[in-house]
Amino acid sequence: MTDLPAVNDILRASQSLDLGATPAELHGGLCGWLAAGGPDLQAWPGRVLADDNLPVPEPGSVLDRLREAVVAQLEDRDFAFELVLAAPAASLQARTDALFDWCRAFLGGFGLAAGKRPVLSEEGEEALQDLARLAQASSDEFDSADEDEDALAEIEEFVRVAVLLLHGDCVMGARHRQRLN
Repeated sequence: MTDLPAVNDILRASQSLDLGATPAELHGGLCGWLAAGGPDLQAWPGRVLADDNLPVPEPGSVLDRLREAVVAQLEDRDFAFELVLAAPAASLQARTDALFDWCRAFLGGFGLAAGKRPVLSEEGEEALQDLARLAQASSDEFDSADEDEDALAEIEEFVRVAVLLLHGDCVMGARHRQRLN
């Protein structure tokens, strides 16, 4: 199952559990957690949002399906990984803000799961630094010009590939090293 729930469904689920996080933040944090090797847990919101008092999503719920889809996408050998940001009809500024929020949440989830010094390739280190720079960016630098739409699409693709690279370093590489030993 690699289909992600719709952004509005994730938003409603987040609101119903009083998580205080946007769909982009939830997805980014979950992706960071899993990419760094954090365990695949049904109680992931508590881990990703660093609050063990948060409710656990019900089996089969929107947030549970989100977790299952992210796990499947990260493991997919056809690189089917997608980002959950904002509704496609949202303004350029809203979509850009969602991407930068996603990056901030990714770094938080990644840090919680990986600890202080994860073992990363040179490319992985560079990707993590680039994601940190994006997390500090602002949508104020974008307007509604076609060039900015293209730039946003390029940044989204970079983020997607960076996540897969970091997952490869932290999870796939670790599995490979275990098989060799």
